[in-house]
Amino acid sequence: MALLLRRRQAPRGRYTPNLWSVWIVAPVALVVVGTLAFGLYHGVYGLLADAARSQKPRKPVNINDVIKTTVTILTLVGAVLAGIYAYRKQLLSEGDAHRADADQLAGRYTTAAEQLGHDQAAVRLAGVYALARLADDWQEQRQVCIDVLCAYLRMPYEPDPTTPGHKQGEREVRQTIIRVIRDHLQQPDTPASWCSCSFDFTGATFDGGDFTGSHFRCTTSFRGATFSGGTVHFDDATFSGGTIQFDDARFSGGTVSFYGAEFSGGTVSFYDAEFSGSTVRFDYAEFSGGTIQFDDAMFSGGTVSFYGAMFSGGTVDFGGADFSGGTVRFSRADFSGGTVSFYGAEFSGSTVRLERAKFSGGTVHFNQARFNGGTVRFDGARFSGGTVRFEDAAFSGGTVRFPGVRFNGGTVHFERALFSGGTVRFDGARFSGGTVDFDGADFSGGTVTFERARFSGGTIVWGPFSQPAGA
Repeated sequence: MALLLRRRQAPRGRYTPNLWSVWIVAPVALVVVGTLAFGLYHGVYGLLADAARSQKPRKPVNINDVIKTTVTILTLVGAVLAGIYAYRKQLLSEGDAHRADADQLAGRYTTAAEQLGHDQAAVRLAGVYALARLADDWQEQRQVCIDVLCAYLRMPYEPDPTTPGHKQGEREVRQTIIRVIRDHLQQPDTPASWCSCSFDFTGATFDGGDFTGSHFRCTTSFRGATFSGGTVHFDDATFSGGTIQFDDARFSGGTVSFYGAEFSGGTVSFYDAEFSGSTVRFDYAEFSGGTIQFDDAMFSGGTVSFYGAMFSGGTVDFGGADFSGGTVRFSRADFSGGTVSFYGAEFSGSTVRLERAKFSGGTVHFNQARFNGGTVRFDGARFSGGTVRFEDAAFSGGTVRFPGVRFNGGTVHFERALFSGGTVRFDGARFSGGTVDFDGADFSGGTVTFERARFSGGTIVWGPFSQPAGA
């Protein structure tokens, strides 16, 4: 023992293995193996002896059979132990490899982040692509990489090249980030897809960008963002889940296009957004589910267009919105289901256009809306089903036009509406079915005209008061 201790304490080189424990473990292992072999031998011998005694004539136990059986059992036990050891060694090796990969990925992350902060635009572009590749390779931290790209877009940005804060090449860097995000939202079922990740563009400035064909299935925030120029495309995008927030966004220039987009689930919110100059297009979009909210939005300029859109489900809500300028278009839209609501909205200067729209189902609400300016036009619309409601609305100014409209189904409600000013015109309308209900309406001012209107069917309910002139 003293010799072993002296060997243990003797100086060794840097890479000299420490083998003192082997001299202890090896004898103990030999004793254990010997004891196990001894026990196995006698156990096997006893079993074979019992079998031999039951035979007639009685046969002696073959020692060679006992030895072979014992060796076979020991070999199997050894093989199992060797397999367990090899498996443990493999796990340790895989753990080391995983740690090495994690260290490499962390190094790539640090390098890409440093590149994004570089003064030269070319280096920043390299950082964008490096971070995107890292997000593809590093699924555990994919959201972190996306958050860094979104944070770059949220940083202060001056698009005007004549201002002191403008950075050379910055617009190209930002457009590249948007393209990279779009490319990863095209195929939701691929391993490299980012469709299940969230995106935070809160307060960002957009002077262009292309999200065409993207699939949004998670939360995306444009809250407080500014759209000051260029065109931001969401054409043919699919909104099937999650929430897209444009709350408090400012549309002061350029175009935001949802042309041909599909809204089958989730929520797109423009709550308290301000439209002072941009054009927001939902032309030929399809609304089969989900909700688009323009609650308390302010329309003082620009255009929001739903030209040719199809409403077969879901809700588009302009409740409490303020239309003091600009245009909202639903021309040639098809309302076969769902709800479009202007409940409590105020029309003081805008134009809402529903020319040649088709109402075969669903509901359009103008309940408690205030018309003191501007124009709502239903020229040439077709009402074969569904409901348009103006109940408790107040007409003190502006114009609501139904010229050439065909009522062969559905219902238009003006119950308890107040006509103290402005004009409601049904000139040239054709009533062959459906119902237009003025029950309880108050015609104390303004004008309601039915010049050249044709009544071949359907019902007009006037209630207990004199019909207005021209009816």
